[in-house]
Amino acid sequence: MSRLSGPLDRFSLPSVPFRPLREVGSFIRGNGIQKKDFAETGVGCIHYGQIHTHFGVWATETLSFVDPALAQRLRLARTGDLVIATTSEDDDAVGKAVAWLGAEDVAVSSDALIFRHSIDPKFVSYFFQSEQFRAQKRPFISGTKVRRLSSENLGRIRIPVPPLEVQHEIVKVLDNFTALEAELEAELEARRRQYEHYRDALLTFDGDPRGTGRAGGRAQEARRVRWMTLGEIAEIGTGSRNTNESIEDGAYPFFVRSQSPLRIDQYEFDEVAIITAGDGVGVGKVFHYVEGKYALHQRAYRIRVGSEEMNPKFLYHFIRQNFGSYLATTRVHASVSSLRKPMFERYPVPVPPPEEQIRIVAILDAFDALVNDLSVGLPAELRARRQQYEYYRDRLLSFPEAA
Repeated sequence: MSRLSGPLDRFSLPSVPFRPLREVGSFIRGNGIQKKDFAETGVGCIHYGQIHTHFGVWATETLSFVDPALAQRLRLARTGDLVIATTSEDDDAVGKAVAWLGAEDVAVSSDALIFRHSIDPKFVSYFFQSEQFRAQKRPFISGTKVRRLSSENLGRIRIPVPPLEVQHEIVKVLDNFTALEAELEAELEARRRQYEHYRDALLTFDGDPRGTGRAGGRAQEARRVRWMTLGEIAEIGTGSRNTNESIEDGAYPFFVRSQSPLRIDQYEFDEVAIITAGDGVGVGKVFHYVEGKYALHQRAYRIRVGSEEMNPKFLYHFIRQNFGSYLATTRVHASVSSLRKPMFERYPVPVPPPEEQIRIVAILDAFDALVNDLSVGLPAELRARRQQYEYYRDRLLSFPEAA
């Protein structure tokens, strides 16, 4: 990061003019594209939902296309235009934008605006990410479940307009940060794929009663293991707490049915256990490994290993990988998907030799920390780079306003 250190000094200006967006450009509402209109080839198009899920600060290629005959009836963004999503379910996302830098015009859907302007396209797009923009847009957001920004209100938001050469220099600095972040994201994704490969290989054993083990052969002979049911090796039960009993700064973790534990001042259990959701959207997806004192929601399950043959951490890794597919064929469907204790008790688990369990745990713990732990490894580095980028972005886009 040394080449990015101290990038603020050369952008110090006595003051710059601030102008409403409606004075530096015009807004054109997109129209008429639905997902059913997408084609394999044709005229590129940007659907407002893709601005939230796919595009970054700028783009030169579209994810989707529409038939050229349809495109003739649609409104098109030109090179340099900003495409803005004007609806979202949360305030932070509404108003997200992408600068279109492709060579060809592209069609734009409704619930999106085309902003045609006279400023550096990336500079405007970076401004739409900044805290300065977010602070100005908040009073203009309307709607209840679906949050909206109108072109009239967007036009009132004021943007700093430094000289064009300063805009270009600021874009270069922020592009460097964006490129570094993209490199880290690509490396993290590669490590996650590597982790999944080794996890699947390490946790696949011959003789799986569910019929999901790999084909036999000499390689598989070494991984032939005894299988037992979860009910034979573990105690399975639920907690007794309700979510409204949580306390923000409680002394103990309070596991509910989500990936993020709450806090509470009284504990129910003091043990090593695996926690999973008993119903709701977390079924088969939410898993925690806990050592020590904790409290548990009444519709979450605790799995405490009672057999000396089973390493609790090995069981945690195996359940986290395999439990979802097992539940897909056994869970009860009511208003939400839910679990019953017999489903756990019948779940088949492998019992490799203790030293093999320890070896597998050591490998998977190291991979897990590398790709998932926010305090170490690549996730921690990526988070630090994002914080650094956000700091410089907001500083670089903050100017004293000319009278």
